[in-house]
Amino acid sequence: MSDTTEIRQSIIDACLEMNASGLNQGTAGNISIRVEDGMLITPSGIAYNQMTPDDIVHVRADGSYGNNQVPSSEWRFHLACLEARSDANAVVHNHAHHSTCVGILNRPIPAIHYMVAAGGGYDIPVIDYATYGTPELATLVREGIAQRKAILMRHHGMIATGATLAQAMWLAVEVETLARMYLEVLQITDTPPCLPDAEIDVVLKKFESYGLREKN
Repeated sequence: MSDTTEIRQSIIDACLEMNASGLNQGTAGNISIRVEDGMLITPSGIAYNQMTPDDIVHVRADGSYGNNQVPSSEWRFHLACLEARSDANAVVHNHAHHSTCVGILNRPIPAIHYMVAAGGGYDIPVIDYATYGTPELATLVREGIAQRKAILMRHHGMIATGATLAQAMWLAVEVETLARMYLEVLQITDTPPCLPDAEIDVVLKKFESYGLREKN
């Protein structure tokens, strides 16, 4: 494990940041990072402030893991995200309040702001509901995340991906901000003005060289 200790600790740190920032509550969220033969993912049922690097679970690409550890119940859709997106090396899932509310409404976040393009398209879509932890949910996530870097989950939460964990966390914050904006605009009008697809195309092109830049 020694060569992955830093990666494992970064997952714990991100979980603590997720809760401290209000993006998540309790142990509802989970985080994974791609490794050569699968992924490292948060364990099931351990409070973030009690986790140690040894608790982070190695799940292989075939879905197998060690007998003495239990990965997050959502390991299937984390693996599905990494399989569906070759550009993703980290997956962040949480029950962020505003994103979850929009998902309950089953309404994609439209292009009310140009930052919608950070999700990789013209909106932040909502996938259908399936029971947490099931292969059925993993299938729905795979289909949705193949089209966008971030998605909402009906009656559940959100998923954000990134080339790095920091980028995935950044995108999760952006999605939650957009969700809050959308809910506030919906208090005024049910048909908010949106940017045209042509403008989002321009922004998507600009976003090829825009976003969180990490210092070495």
